[in-house]
Amino acid sequence: MHARALPPIRPLALAIALACGPVVVWAQTAPAPAAAPATAPVAAPVTAAAQDKADPMSLDRIVVTGTSVITSKMKQSNSVSSIEADDIQKSATASIAELIRLVPGVHAENSGGEGNANVTVRGVPISAGGSRYVQFQEDGLPVLMFGDIAFGTPDQFIRADYNIDHLEVIRGGSASTLVSGAPGGVINFISKTGDVPGGTAGITLGASGGAQHRIDVDYGAKLGARTTFHIGGFNRVGEGDRPTGFNAANGGQIKANLTQEFDGGFLRLSFKSLDDRAPTLLPVPVTSSGGRAQAIAGIDPRTAYFIAPSFAPDVVLGPNGTMVATNPTDGLHVTSTAVGVEGNFKLADGWSLVDKFRKASNGGRFIGMYPSNNGNGATPATSATFQGILFNTSINDLGNTVNDLKVSKTFGAGSGGKFTLTGGLFTSTQNVALTWDWNNYNVSMQGSGATAVQTGTGFTSFGGCCVRNFSASYSNTAPYAALNWDLGALSVDGSVRNDTQKANGWYQSGNTVTQTSWDPASTKPINYTVSHTSYSLGANFQLNKDLATFARVSDGVAFSADRLMYGNPLDGSVPVAVNEVKQVEGGVKYRAGGLNLFATAFSAKTSESNYDLTTQKFTANQYSAYGLELEAGYRQGMFRLNSGATLTHSRITASQNGTTGNTPQRLADIVFQVAPSVVFGPVEAGLSLGYTGKSYGDDANQTVMPAYTVVNGFVNYSLGENAVVALTVNNMGNAVGYTEYDNISGSTVGAARSINGRTVKVALKYMF
Repeated sequence: MHARALPPIRPLALAIALACGPVVVWAQTAPAPAAAPATAPVAAPVTAAAQDKADPMSLDRIVVTGTSVITSKMKQSNSVSSIEADDIQKSATASIAELIRLVPGVHAENSGGEGNANVTVRGVPISAGGSRYVQFQEDGLPVLMFGDIAFGTPDQFIRADYNIDHLEVIRGGSASTLVSGAPGGVINFISKTGDVPGGTAGITLGASGGAQHRIDVDYGAKLGARTTFHIGGFNRVGEGDRPTGFNAANGGQIKANLTQEFDGGFLRLSFKSLDDRAPTLLPVPVTSSGGRAQAIAGIDPRTAYFIAPSFAPDVVLGPNGTMVATNPTDGLHVTSTAVGVEGNFKLADGWSLVDKFRKASNGGRFIGMYPSNNGNGATPATSATFQGILFNTSINDLGNTVNDLKVSKTFGAGSGGKFTLTGGLFTSTQNVALTWDWNNYNVSMQGSGATAVQTGTGFTSFGGCCVRNFSASYSNTAPYAALNWDLGALSVDGSVRNDTQKANGWYQSGNTVTQTSWDPASTKPINYTVSHTSYSLGANFQLNKDLATFARVSDGVAFSADRLMYGNPLDGSVPVAVNEVKQVEGGVKYRAGGLNLFATAFSAKTSESNYDLTTQKFTANQYSAYGLELEAGYRQGMFRLNSGATLTHSRITASQNGTTGNTPQRLADIVFQVAPSVVFGPVEAGLSLGYTGKSYGDDANQTVMPAYTVVNGFVNYSLGENAVVALTVNNMGNAVGYTEYDNISGSTVGAARSINGRTVKVALKYMF
């Protein structure tokens, strides 16, 4: 059943009321806890009890992501949000993309399953996919150096489990200068370290949507007076969150760290091993009526999955020029093995040094069925039988080595304030090696399953564009510097960063004569260097302990990798385009009693070049966006409320494709969420309502993706001090919510991707 769109004025009024209304109704004067010291070397944990009493948005939490000084949210001149581990468990979200949708200002298309999400912020364009302008981190280091690698996005290599202590999200701000390739923001998944002893074991069963079961375990403790450790992971098997008919979700993860404290610092070793399979959820055939996407009879976009156990092996050209038989039921199969070292040291004369290092090996395969009736002259699909292309991409090597070294010192402490000088050097090497070979199939849906018969080789897919093999290495060197001036109530900071990227490698296409080998004549070299200098300047003024305001201006860049391998030569003979974002923002942070409020006004201007493989079109566009982020939290007695809204006005200001003045694809003018919950005795129950306004399926604004509302719910029942049984329902109303649409000019046929239908899970957790 489709979710009914709200009348145009009501979402805006409701969003403002939810975010601002508590100021009038629930304002209190109870004192808030004192802020943590600005010089704290390690983020101090915020207990759930303290958070519930006076700080529901953790405004006193020490921020360690994308900032030059370690201090609380109230003193940072950035727009920062955090999600605590307890709230992650209660959110009833089924993927990383769905989880980060809870953060105001973040636009995440949560319809790709457990990977391949499209993520952006503040009206900055989605581009062709992935998260070009937003960096995903684990413990302060990037998962991948590029967020928009086709078929290799960073969220594919992250899993939300009991290892996560909390999530920090910075939109805009100093992310432009203190992180490479993240002018839009940073999403940092921060792990537990064992400083709070204890653990949890849980089992989760899928009761509706897709049959599955999952086991999660974690434990941390002290090994001595100054040594701590934490270890945890999960293993699951089942259909996933759609009724696939076989164990499409199968695998797990283990993470561990060991920390040794000593006089003046600490040393931490970390390890991660991920080997997981999940269904690849791609667009399904749809039609349109009156310019609005609609489902085709026999294909439910909330549950459709076009891979079945009966599928024959898909034989494709491998990276070494030999034919390889692959299993389509593997879906999205990712592997990642990473080792890291983090050191924090006090040096002589008041200097401190922090170094973070990680080496990761990332690989796998991406297999999913994409309907091809919406392009290249094919007959439009009008039923549950259609022509499809099996996206079969080998992720040969997305491994990387990254290191972030910085030194800092604080000077002065008199009436002139104190200055903190920070200098750093970030270095990285990112491999990008993938192989594409996509065969054609006739697909027929039969109830909840599908059958398929191969009709052609990859050399006919999308006009033969997509038999590709490439291997490139991108080294990045980025010195940076920041200066913070702290005058007590007023703090001012400025920072600058120079990113220089050197690219080497090659790319090639298939031999259309033999169709079973790579064409040596098609091989082209990659050998170029590109650089950009970014800056950021901000100030925060704390009027009192419960009220602060801030402002910032910044300029940042995101380099491209494989998205450049379609047009101009990459041998250094012509300039290489970069993608630049300029932002201005200002906001206010307020708290009173159990109420927290964070509001940020923003403006963003983006210049980028791009290539969309599904439309086979190049773009060189400029964009402008402005808007307002609102975030509110409330705790009083048995009642709790988290809410947020993003109001955005975004337009294409320059385009080579005749779209100037239009709204960028997939960006809704209004998005809001509200999550009330209540605790009474052994029971805690809550809802999470998320509304996404209408958006357009393309930059030409020909097709509308209707507004939709999703309601999630949870009920926790305490079985004593240490045990909880939990019921979570995702998409309780079984709403259809389109997040992506591909069409052809003048046609009523397309391919669209929707969020999942209703899923119900039951979990039993034991804390020890």
